[in-house]
Amino acid sequence: MHKFRIHDLLLSTMVLLGSNAVLAEEITAPKEYLQWLDNLKAEMIERGISEDTIEKVYEQSYYHPKPEVVKIDRNQTEFVLTFSDYVNRVVNKKKVETAQQKYLELLPLFQDLEGKYGVPFNYLVAFWGMETNFGQIFGNYQVIDALTTLSYDTRRPKFFREELYQALKIIDTWGIDYTKMEGSWAGAMGHFQFMPSTFNAYAIDYNGDGKIDIWHSFEDAVASAANYLQQAGWKKGEPWGMEVSLPWNFDYAMSGRQIRKTADFWKKMGVKPLNGTEFPKNGESLWAVIVPEGKKGKAFLVGQNFDVIMKWNKSENYALAIGILADYIKNQNKWKAIDKTPAERLKSDDVLKIQAFLNKLGFGKLSEDGQLGSKTRIAIQKMQVKAKMPADGYPDYQLLNKINKYNPNIGFAVPVQPQKLHSRK
Repeated sequence: MHKFRIHDLLLSTMVLLGSNAVLAEEITAPKEYLQWLDNLKAEMIERGISEDTIEKVYEQSYYHPKPEVVKIDRNQTEFVLTFSDYVNRVVNKKKVETAQQKYLELLPLFQDLEGKYGVPFNYLVAFWGMETNFGQIFGNYQVIDALTTLSYDTRRPKFFREELYQALKIIDTWGIDYTKMEGSWAGAMGHFQFMPSTFNAYAIDYNGDGKIDIWHSFEDAVASAANYLQQAGWKKGEPWGMEVSLPWNFDYAMSGRQIRKTADFWKKMGVKPLNGTEFPKNGESLWAVIVPEGKKGKAFLVGQNFDVIMKWNKSENYALAIGILADYIKNQNKWKAIDKTPAERLKSDDVLKIQAFLNKLGFGKLSEDGQLGSKTRIAIQKMQVKAKMPADGYPDYQLLNKINKYNPNIGFAVPVQPQKLHSRK
């Protein structure tokens, strides 16, 4: 849904400004692209999109020889920065202070949302701030253009083709002018950057004016976000998680969102809450310990609502940023930068090499995309156990060195060095 936020584009403001000119420029498309486009249009009509909409929307081909949206798709910030670098960038002093102010101003108007959907308003403000800087930056890409381009790309054509269908369905259903249907580089729209499929499934007319407007009606947008989170499984009354300390002998093979235990279990293991927080009181709820920067960085205990945030965006770094910002908003505490750790994020080419190695040895069936997602970290953890390393699921140059020296005959074992013979004098 929302794994495509506007703050990704802050990597280069010029990318945004320059890309619009590229998107607007009509370039003669090669025959193979035009054939692909004809097949695409036929499929959309067969799936129920009106011929009038297709003819109107595809008056141009949307062909771009070097599309910016593809470049950005390969370089999403939450997957290429360390946890501390990422969170310090997106949950900064200005963001926290603005979020706290917006929360106090708007809470009296939208307090009823929590009663109706069970989602506290501080979380909704956190999503709003992360997605569009509180409605300041919606994106200036034409949604149909971006989604058509990404549907033609080879990395995730199936996903974006479906989102393109959903966008065309919105135009068909609501009569929206497609030239004014703008959003992020990946087609995410409005105050909370809904993907078209999310719009069709969860957007609601909260102000009762007979239309759904997630661009200009904050009422519709924020209620739609609350509706989505509720339907995704938000657990009322529970926190997203908390920062914790781990005992010196913690078994990192127990870390990761795939391992769920009760709070009492973690307490007996020596895990302790930090920053004045307490363990969740619901004894039946299950929690996981995650270490976003491996054994050298911070540790967090996360629960079901953290998983719901990750349905919004599949990055653990993003979900942690939302939780941390939501806590700042609720507690009205002063912002403090996260201390940097010695953890170092490998380059995408290094992660790609690790993914290829993990696939070859059967540790996982990974997309070899150079991005450090949850599946890659689980596969790394399995390899670390096999190589008798701390199994924190975090790749570093020690892990890369193990891979470079891997011997198929003896595995990760260190080869026995031949004994030197010393002659007697």
